[in-house]
Amino acid sequence: MDNLQSPFAQQYQSPMAVQNMVAAAMKRVYLNMFLGLLVTAFVSMACANSIAYLEFILLNRWAMIGLIIAEFGLVIGISSGINRLSSTVAMLLFFLFAAVNGLMLAPIFLVYTGASIAKTFFITAGTFGAMSIYGYTTGTDLSKFSRILMMALIGLIIATMVNMFMHSESLDYIISFVGIILFVGLTAWDTQKIKQMAVGMPADQIGRLATIGALSLYLDFINLFLYLLRFFGDRRD
Repeated sequence: MDNLQSPFAQQYQSPMAVQNMVAAAMKRVYLNMFLGLLVTAFVSMACANSIAYLEFILLNRWAMIGLIIAEFGLVIGISSGINRLSSTVAMLLFFLFAAVNGLMLAPIFLVYTGASIAKTFFITAGTFGAMSIYGYTTGTDLSKFSRILMMALIGLIIATMVNMFMHSESLDYIISFVGIILFVGLTAWDTQKIKQMAVGMPADQIGRLATIGALSLYLDFINLFLYLLRFFGDRRD
């Protein structure tokens, strides 16, 4: 992501011009992220209303594993190939990822009530919005926390994999609490990082930044939502 930035371009622009350019780039990032969330919501709700799909995904474990592999493949493909892909192709791959994630999330409607899912979504939106604004406006360099955040993310992944075999409800709640704190922090850090990348960026690179930035913030939002759902979601009887 870092090689998208043109560090020498900003010296030829006035501070106001740079500020306007960054604001325009961030608007595109948030728009793409919002559209990605809409795709995920539409696909997940459509699939949740399909008995045939739910039976298929629940009875065929390989299908869920295939979706997980597809998600990882798309994230790696977009992230590693962002400089080789055209802006249009990168954006289409991002929306494809959002659709695949919608397929993954459809079963949560069988576990939690629709009202509690909607409630958690709005709680997530408020939390995400507050931390993203903080990351955008703060003068503190959040990169100094990056190593801690990445180490915490690795620890969270390992703990989650361990608990897949332990099935510990107590550990599950601890993981969820840590996950909330982690993705709150990542939201602020990713926002600041995207803003810094947008400074002095050539106009022909903004489309790629809008896609890779949207992907980062989309992942922060979805993970924060899923961890909050453990606490605010009302399970069906």
